[in-house]
Amino acid sequence: MIGLEENKKPKVLLLAGGVGGAKAAEGLAQLQGDYDFSILGNIADDQAFHGLWVSPDIDTLTYSLANLIDREQGWGLSGESHRVLAQLEKLGAETWMSLGDLDFATHIYRTQARNEGISASDIAQTIAQRLGVNIPILLPTNDVVQTQVETDKGWLSFQEYFVKEACQPKVNAIRFQDIEQATPTTEALDAIAKADVIVFAPSNPVVSISPILNTPGIRAAIMQSDARKVAISPFIAGKTVKGPADKMMASAGVDEGLLGVAQLYQGLIHDLVIDNQDASSISTLKGMGYQVQVTNTLMRTLHDKQVLMGQVVNFSLSQTKFIEADCMQVAG
Repeated sequence: MIGLEENKKPKVLLLAGGVGGAKAAEGLAQLQGDYDFSILGNIADDQAFHGLWVSPDIDTLTYSLANLIDREQGWGLSGESHRVLAQLEKLGAETWMSLGDLDFATHIYRTQARNEGISASDIAQTIAQRLGVNIPILLPTNDVVQTQVETDKGWLSFQEYFVKEACQPKVNAIRFQDIEQATPTTEALDAIAKADVIVFAPSNPVVSISPILNTPGIRAAIMQSDARKVAISPFIAGKTVKGPADKMMASAGVDEGLLGVAQLYQGLIHDLVIDNQDASSISTLKGMGYQVQVTNTLMRTLHDKQVLMGQVVNFSLSQTKFIEADCMQVAG
């Protein structure tokens, strides 16, 4: 990567999905004075409920950045009621997907806009702006791509597996329906090409990050980008903070835990950020070609999020500077 122009803010692109991605986004949002920051979110969890199109990961990002998120459960809006869902249950509808009354408004708006032919990217950006979010939330594609999980009960949508079945069935395989026909958005490709640092959030690498990477053109664009690429492991001492990533690694053909993350991202990223509790893995990860940063990766508070994301970006930028300095010495 060519050295940054003096006084130019580094362009940071965050690949994010789920609660881990939203926390990382909140941390970077506190550092907007230092970085030019955008997010590339996961749309493969999207699904229709009660005739409405629901985009869980994008809404979690938006609600978190707008400080409207229900902090206890990690998704949905705070101060919610569920009268609409209760009435739907009385009418005999399946109501295992918990949607609050205020949350329904988002899905009604999105569905109406979709029916009018407005792109998913424009809808996501409009919702974010109207909720007071000024950070670009980009989509990998405007096409419908849906994660499906194969279990002993057959193929389930991700929401059926995650919410209805509470992640209990054994995961045999995972696929992203219709991803082969998807077209990447120009906004995503442009952000990748212009980025100085690309950060992979501590999201589920199998179902939150992989759908982004497997969108045709996205992985190639990241590999061709001059950006420094860094991932934050979602595992701490072999366990995830939230979500079923630990149950899904084998379905991706990799080892469990941190080593599996390193295997999934090998050849795509330069740097890996791991928790203090996983420091014993440093030599193994360096042997795989990674530069490794060891720090506290558990994000309980807004301060934790800000500190971690500042450390992550600065670490990757510092690695770039070291590389550039070495090249200059060789040239001299």
